[in-house]
Amino acid sequence: MQRDVSSCNTYNYGDALYWDARYVQDALSFDWYQRYSSLRPFVRSFVSTSSRVLMVGCGNSLMSEDMVNDGYEDIMNVDISSVAIEMMQTKYASVPQLKYMQMDVRDMSYFADDSFDTVIDKGTLDSLMCGSDALLSASRMLGEVSRLIKPGGTYFLITYGDPKVRMPHLTRSAYNWKISLYIIPRPGFKRPESCSSSAKSCMEAIPITSEGMLPHDYVLEDPDSHFIYICTKKDEEEAQLPSYPLMADVL
Repeated sequence: MQRDVSSCNTYNYGDALYWDARYVQDALSFDWYQRYSSLRPFVRSFVSTSSRVLMVGCGNSLMSEDMVNDGYEDIMNVDISSVAIEMMQTKYASVPQLKYMQMDVRDMSYFADDSFDTVIDKGTLDSLMCGSDALLSASRMLGEVSRLIKPGGTYFLITYGDPKVRMPHLTRSAYNWKISLYIIPRPGFKRPESCSSSAKSCMEAIPITSEGMLPHDYVLEDPDSHFIYICTKKDEEEAQLPSYPLMADVL
């Protein structure tokens, strides 16, 4: 099983001009992949309401607004599109918990090291993987994310990329991350009547092999599921531990 973002040859999703044009044409709020209501159990489990949160590639998503309504106090939102940022700055001018800045996630040098407790990425890495110089862009973004997260903080990645296409990027020793994997069906997915599943099952970390991959016999309930990688930045004492939970640790 190896999946990555589709239609990468159709649009350059890593280009500011594409996104500016898109937001000029369609200013309606849009959430990629999942809405906050579906992600809330994960966010509430891994992100305290007092955390300083960085939302990368925020676009005109309602995710940050929904988090503030759920008690989150400090969310910095960045996006490469000046059109989207100006739109959101106007919309949330009276909401002090939300801040917006135009910024390329491949260069976030405006922020000092260890500036954030949590970085949330809902499709932004996927967008860069569809752009020109994809591997370099991904490396630059992830390096910046790692730099900005405090020890003990988390990079919360929601993506279409399964471990075969995402773990090689996430497990670089320079990032110093301990990684847990979760899988969530796409919105609107209908389970077969013969199957019964609960929300609790989505909150159980998925077993990963010693190579950081899904077991060969693992079957996705929904073939178009989204993968959630919780990447926790280790402190010095944890640096020698494995970067992801092995099958023996979760079985």
